[in-house]
Amino acid sequence: MISKKMAQEINAQINREFFSAFLYLAMANDAIEKGFLGTGKWMSIQFKEEQEHALKFSKYLQDQGAKVELAAMEAPRTEWKDILDMFKDALLHEKKVTAWINDLNSLAIAEKDYATQSMLKWFIDEQVEEEAQCNEAISALTLVGSSAGSLYMVDRHIGKRGE
Repeated sequence: MISKKMAQEINAQINREFFSAFLYLAMANDAIEKGFLGTGKWMSIQFKEEQEHALKFSKYLQDQGAKVELAAMEAPRTEWKDILDMFKDALLHEKKVTAWINDLNSLAIAEKDYATQSMLKWFIDEQVEEEAQCNEAISALTLVGSSAGSLYMVDRHIGKRGE
């Protein structure tokens, strides 16, 4: 059975994942308002993924017989200078998420909670992918600078995610 402390920390992560979803929804809205439909699509997919992460943690707690406790959250930022700024902010956020997942794993190791360690492996692997995708977008956007035509092409490429 999962410890009270582990359940409490996973509940905190559930709320962080829902905040992440709202952050990506805010980014999607801002990108679309700025005319970057590809980035808007990418961020919308990310919004859905973050919701799925929260639900995956929720199901795990329920399977362990622990209560899921949702909490209030602050509103995310809603505007960025440009899509490069947006992806840089997304990367910073993903690095925070990686640290939180790693902290959960450290607690699971300390508690010899093998079931939670097993469940967290998926999230640890997922965070490598999340950061890599942000880094790829940042590299491409940095490379093209402020060239409108090049930004258009990079945005279209970013929007092909999931196709």
